[in-house]
Amino acid sequence: MTTSTIRNVSTVLDGTDTLEGAGVRLRRAFGHDIVPRLDPFLLMDHFRSRNPLDYTAGFPWHPHRGIETVTYMLDGSVDHEDSLGHEGSIAPGDIQWMTSGSGILHQEMPRRTEGLLEGFQLWVNMPARAKMSQPAYRGVPSHHIPAVRTDDGASIRVVAGTLGDQKGPVQNEAVDPTYWDVTLPAGAPFEAPTPPGHTVLAYTVGGRVESESPEASTAVGARRTILFGDGDAVQLRAGPDGGRFLFVMGRPLREPVAWWGPIVMNSDAQLREAITELRRGDFIKHGAPVDESL
Repeated sequence: MTTSTIRNVSTVLDGTDTLEGAGVRLRRAFGHDIVPRLDPFLLMDHFRSRNPLDYTAGFPWHPHRGIETVTYMLDGSVDHEDSLGHEGSIAPGDIQWMTSGSGILHQEMPRRTEGLLEGFQLWVNMPARAKMSQPAYRGVPSHHIPAVRTDDGASIRVVAGTLGDQKGPVQNEAVDPTYWDVTLPAGAPFEAPTPPGHTVLAYTVGGRVESESPEASTAVGARRTILFGDGDAVQLRAGPDGGRFLFVMGRPLREPVAWWGPIVMNSDAQLREAITELRRGDFIKHGAPVDESL
């Protein structure tokens, strides 16, 4: 019989409140300053407000190259379009996994909502061999994301990765990502196997969770990022009022990271080339991005 090595909590990141885009108020869970500890993940933003003045300025036209952006909405909607005519809307419960590859110009504009607007954007690095590939969209509506109910009352939405016999609609061989939205009732446990060597984190959306690591118990409130050490399993437990978190893991790329705003490459020379191309108008290398939406 094999005994699991439970991952300890390595770090709890508080995140920072900031302005992005044309003036969107959001919580940056983690970003540039934590690279490469979260490899292959680069950045996560959490936007949440009932005041349209906090978000309607949106994220006007901007470039991306060398990364994938993962937008997940809980409440409200975000309209998006790119410079080659692709457009759509990310509604509550939907996800958009965009591969920027060799380059894309796009904008994301939160739609004015009567009530709460809440969502997340995660940036996933791409391996050097794929950074100049053709851009692609994978738009996944809420009803295509499988939800698993456990005997302990947990609800887990499987965006990427596999849980039991449920496989998430998004697959990525390069980083083998897992992306689950986990909701636990008061006191309920959560346990997940984790490939040794993979980066594993949990971002607390609401409530409180406690780690079940062998060295010490750590209670973590809302809007914090838990980074786990190595091991082959994670154990958490919800606090007295329950807890909700995004559970994310992936295979590190272990490649050099050169980062300028929305462009992430492997060297400063590649960044300079991208900036030069933006200025002279030949940044886009492929035609319309592949649309793999469900």
